[in-house]
Amino acid sequence: MRILMLTQFYPPYIGGEERHVRNLSARLVANGHQVAVATLGNQDLPAFEVEQGVRVYRMRGTMQRATWLFSDSSRRHAPPFPDPELSLELRHIIAQEKPQIVHAHNWLIHSFLPLKRWSGARLVLTLHDHSMLCPKKKLIYGDAHCDGPSLGKCVQCVGAHYGLAKGVPVLLANQLMSSIERGTVDMFVPVSQAVAVDNQLLEQKLPVRVIPNFVPDDVDRLPETPHPLLAQLPQAPFMLFVGAFGRYKGLDVLLQAYAKLEAAPPLVIIGYQTAEYPIRTTEFPKNVVVLRDWPHEAIMQAWNRCMLGLVPSTWSDPCPTVAMEAMAMSRPLIATRMGGLTDLVVDGENGLLVPPDDVEALRQAMAALLSNPARCEQMGQAGKRRLAAFQASHVVQRLEELYVELAQAA
Repeated sequence: MRILMLTQFYPPYIGGEERHVRNLSARLVANGHQVAVATLGNQDLPAFEVEQGVRVYRMRGTMQRATWLFSDSSRRHAPPFPDPELSLELRHIIAQEKPQIVHAHNWLIHSFLPLKRWSGARLVLTLHDHSMLCPKKKLIYGDAHCDGPSLGKCVQCVGAHYGLAKGVPVLLANQLMSSIERGTVDMFVPVSQAVAVDNQLLEQKLPVRVIPNFVPDDVDRLPETPHPLLAQLPQAPFMLFVGAFGRYKGLDVLLQAYAKLEAAPPLVIIGYQTAEYPIRTTEFPKNVVVLRDWPHEAIMQAWNRCMLGLVPSTWSDPCPTVAMEAMAMSRPLIATRMGGLTDLVVDGENGLLVPPDDVEALRQAMAALLSNPARCEQMGQAGKRRLAAFQASHVVQRLEELYVELAQAA
């Protein structure tokens, strides 16, 4: 089958979504499909290359030339409306690739929508976030989970985030394009049940198939030689948090809960700075080790060395791969009962679920597992077994079945 992926960023840009699209594309090629990727590029990257059998087209759009629009000039996002140059380049790519399936992953879909009927392709949209409702994509209002859009609230929110001059057009364009998507996309693929609910896909009776993110089947295969960065880890057993240093990841809550633990093992925090919702904590409790910008292979080895994983997100985290990676290394999880985490963690089976923003509940959960190593071991093994439903061999097969179903219905 001929498949065209649409993603605004692709390696060498690295993030969870970028890694997902690359892994999916490579796996589909290995399964015998013809896969191309249309993505954004710049003058430092080749306009076309073949990587792992995937044909990668890098495009430049009109909006990407307006550098003043972007706070990070190295990541010039696709706009929430059709970009004329991107639509023209997509037309040329489609004419060459003749895809049967176009699989979009973010706002780059907007530049494809005017071409949908002409292309003859079936359109799949994987929702990795809350972009159908929220122009910030995280569905956070203030510091809390947003209970739904309203004009006044959304104007205030995007104004604070983007500035009013940029935020209001982004808000209005996203609302318009989301309305068009609802009547144009052949299948919405939210990565968790929570994403389907948060984007109001189910109540609007849209075509929906929940298919999660995935990890490679061999994600637990570690190199024989330890990564040099592991020397920075404590020698004693430790608990591990991996993620952005942001309030929405629950890091402030975690640090408050950890500070109240008695005789606690070290807490290791591996992640990266974020300008969006930065943590408020300025002084870390004793025995907290903060490590920044580790490569993925070192993080996996850290999971293998830790006692348990902590994912205390205070937002509706769509489908955090970090939780799957902890499960792959047979580590029990303490996570919040929110978002896609409830699809991954079964309370009492492969971890414990606590309410978001509840310092005392989080402290009690950590104390309960730390006092019972045998239970930790049982939960870790249960997580390893549960991971089978989130491995590439299973998830990619579900996507292939969806592609065939849509193509046959065309």
